[in-house]
Amino acid sequence: MTNRPVGVLVMSYGTPKSMDHIEAYYTHIRRGHPPTPEQLAELTARYEAIVGGVFPLRENTDRQAAGVQAQLDREHPGAYKVYQGLKHAEPFIEDGVKAMAADGIREAVGIVLAPHYSVMSVGSYIKRAREAAEAEGIQMAFVESYHLHPKLIEAIAVRLRSALARFGGPDEQRSVKVLFSAHSLPERILSMGDPYVDQLLATSRAAAEAAGVADWEFTWQSAGRTNEPWLGPDILDTLDRLAKEGVKAVLSAPIGFVSDHLEVLYDLDIEAKQFAAERGIRFERIDMLNDDPLYMETLAELAAEAAAGLPVGKRG
Repeated sequence: MTNRPVGVLVMSYGTPKSMDHIEAYYTHIRRGHPPTPEQLAELTARYEAIVGGVFPLRENTDRQAAGVQAQLDREHPGAYKVYQGLKHAEPFIEDGVKAMAADGIREAVGIVLAPHYSVMSVGSYIKRAREAAEAEGIQMAFVESYHLHPKLIEAIAVRLRSALARFGGPDEQRSVKVLFSAHSLPERILSMGDPYVDQLLATSRAAAEAAGVADWEFTWQSAGRTNEPWLGPDILDTLDRLAKEGVKAVLSAPIGFVSDHLEVLYDLDIEAKQFAAERGIRFERIDMLNDDPLYMETLAELAAEAAAGLPVGKRG
């Protein structure tokens, strides 16, 4: 046994530190290929359109990492130390692992701020963290998914009920169509046996049941602009169809995201909301999890469970 704490690498997509870092961020996403001036201008305009630019997005991620640390400290004082690793911005995933090594940590857990596993999303985070950990001689276990964790479902259900109340009483709420959504991925994952779609549908069903929602469906959003086909239908296409079917009220529940990202604050709150309004649909959205206590408890429990499976080290 060792007195060193177990490291917890909290991983997420990342966002620019400031407006000046947008080009470097976009270049990293594009695998080192700088965006065209037009692409850079479009992305910059999206950040400028949301309240406060990029800064609230970075602050959300920081608060989540701090929240996991605080919850672990309450449950297991001194047993865990949380580090942050981002996919496309500093501190990168590799930076987080190096920081662990510099602190003398030899056992660690990796968890992604995304409940649903895909080899193209969570899988890519884990691959980078595992390679970095092996290079540093750190034994690392990973949480691959947690899409049906009871506290996660409860937290989503609370948000569904709260948001539905904005539409009025029980009669008005029954006329609201709930649209669960997540970031689209290339269609080729379907031929790979990838669990992403099934896990998202399972979360949707569980959350709807917990919140007493009967009228719901799943749709996709924020597809990449590449030549290959992506999973659909897109939420804008779904809204267009619902308008033709006479639906007048929609509640967006982007369960594939756990915090206020650009894909939520712009793609839904600005683009989809305006698109819906033009078709006579009232469009509302549930609050994101961010550093909600139930979500922090979910992550802390998962980290401790994964750490318990490590072959050596302190278990708090």
